[in-house]
Amino acid sequence: MKQKAFILPIDKMPNKWVNILKNFPKAVLPLIDPASNQPVSMDLLKTLFAEELLSQEVNSNDEYIAIPEEVRNIYSIYRPTPLVRAYSLEEILDTPAKIYFKYEGVAPSGSHKANAAIPQAYYNKKEGIKKITTETGAGQWGTALSFACSKIGLECLIFMVRSSYEQKPYRKILMQTYGGKVIASPSNETKVGKELLKKDENVRGSLGMAISEAVELAVQDKDTHYTLGSVLNHVILEQSIIGEEVRLAFQEIGDYPDILIGACGGGSNFGGFMVPFLKESVEKGKKIKFIGVEPTACPTFTKGKYTWDFGDTGELIPPALMYTLGHTFVPPPNHAGGLRYHGMSPLLSYLKFNNFMEATAVTQIEVFQAATMFAKSEGIVPAPESSHAIAIAIKEALECKKTKEAKTIAFNLSGHGYLDMAAYDDYFNNRLDPNEHPNKEIEKALKELPNITFKL
Repeated sequence: MKQKAFILPIDKMPNKWVNILKNFPKAVLPLIDPASNQPVSMDLLKTLFAEELLSQEVNSNDEYIAIPEEVRNIYSIYRPTPLVRAYSLEEILDTPAKIYFKYEGVAPSGSHKANAAIPQAYYNKKEGIKKITTETGAGQWGTALSFACSKIGLECLIFMVRSSYEQKPYRKILMQTYGGKVIASPSNETKVGKELLKKDENVRGSLGMAISEAVELAVQDKDTHYTLGSVLNHVILEQSIIGEEVRLAFQEIGDYPDILIGACGGGSNFGGFMVPFLKESVEKGKKIKFIGVEPTACPTFTKGKYTWDFGDTGELIPPALMYTLGHTFVPPPNHAGGLRYHGMSPLLSYLKFNNFMEATAVTQIEVFQAATMFAKSEGIVPAPESSHAIAIAIKEALECKKTKEAKTIAFNLSGHGYLDMAAYDDYFNNRLDPNEHPNKEIEKALKELPNITFKL
């Protein structure tokens, strides 16, 4: 019998995160004050973030950062997660390629997001913070943070993008089960939300809007901090446990990936999956093809501009240098809610701009075609977000069939889709729009970029 799943022994679970900033110190970029066109002091961000997280954000000195024992103890509820050989999918595709996936859906919250939520809750609690605000798209981050706060002992307030709030009611209930308070965004709870609703009472929301609301409330209370589930360097650092487990597992198996694939919304999923291998690529000359996959409905990498932009619609978070569609961009309410952010991680943006990785975009239809093929072959119903990676893994495997190359392909199955059945129902009943976003909407949003003249 073939061994399909490989799980590292618990004593081999990584005890440190991989800090790729040590290899790419030039990727440590400032946030800019649009009024003065000068870098924002990190001290100003202490009203929002825990000091240890801010330290991790700019740390390009340490190769690794130790994972606190308290965090590892909570990780051990579900980590290490399995690396699985997709033999059945290979057979269906009749490909010489070997396909592996890292399954993060075994986490209590159902996705990889818990890897960052747990340490963020831990560092905030350690600093004396009592409450955390955040935003969530499809609900994975909100669920993970609710779980983490319940374990650490913090209040959790989540602004959920309104379209997802209505599409995915069970995500909201799951957050509430863990003790989180969930509000549809935009809301009447904040000044930013009221202004947005005044302009359009039927606005479907965006992650940029939800971020503004969460930040607004956080800065008003000294006992409250804000956390972000993606985009920032410290989040990718905390997610590097995924890729490090994959790297160690491949050592045990005696294989090594030629191609690494992950879905991209803000960057934490793909970033955490790839950075331990990127480190080996830089230091040891390992040749690996890194592919980030995004939705055509929110094509940040593939149609966005590499420039300075605000991280939120309300312009509360200072501009960062990143690929962006414009902070006023509102993507259509497609089902991959976790990938509907106007910007991209500045770190991944730097890597993409300097050709250390590739990016591609797929439609909702392609995503669900891949998802159902995967579910039938491997028995796991994947989240719509994760299925972006599956679609490209299948494409690469079929390319191997054409060229007769036996490459090793690995992708991050970042979460399960058992709370996304409404999306699958829409697919089966032909209610899904491919959602290839019109260029004119992107062009309109890009005209509203801040006028930043700061030169690195």
